[in-house]
Amino acid sequence: MLFTSNPHADVESLVGELLDRFGSLAEVMSAETDALAAAGLSLPAIAGVKFVREVALRFMRAELHARPVIGSWDKLIEYCNAQIAYSSVEQFHILFLDRKNALIKDERQQRGTVDHTPVYTREVIKRALELGASALILVHNHPSGDPSPSAADITVTQDIIKAAASLQILVHDHLIIGRGGHVSLRDRGLILSEVKDAGSSTSASSRHTSLNEHTSID
Repeated sequence: MLFTSNPHADVESLVGELLDRFGSLAEVMSAETDALAAAGLSLPAIAGVKFVREVALRFMRAELHARPVIGSWDKLIEYCNAQIAYSSVEQFHILFLDRKNALIKDERQQRGTVDHTPVYTREVIKRALELGASALILVHNHPSGDPSPSAADITVTQDIIKAAASLQILVHDHLIIGRGGHVSLRDRGLILSEVKDAGSSTSASSRHTSLNEHTSID
């Protein structure tokens, strides 16, 4: 790919320089356009990198469309890692699932800064209704690499669970993706019972809260 885009380049040297600069192939594939240009890649080479990444993501996403996501957890984690683990800023994604827990759509709802992204509970629920989703999986990344949940991460999750429960929409989990690791809030026991909290959801639907990487809860 790099040879085709840069026919006069020393490809081995270029690959070595990219790995030295970014740290791994995954980080090269996830790098922003400006960062790849600063590393010496031409526009055709950058387009090639983006194309390969998108094709890989589409193949992975197709597998999640074809079977229940809950029964394909390893593939889900692989997909989330490929999608946002090496992003330089926080991204908040929602996986919308049907009644059989197959993927309807993966959408990025917000793109924030290096340690913060706003989340609007009302918009999450509105989009779930538009897509006819029966369940959600929330996903966001911590650019520092440490996936430990913050107090804000937990608050956001609980707000969405409360609002969704009143409309009989389940929140299966909130995954926090770091470089080389992830945390499931459900596995940590931080997902409240949807049934128990449904009655207190009135004010949650309009609340604006934020994901924040600081103040981790161990």
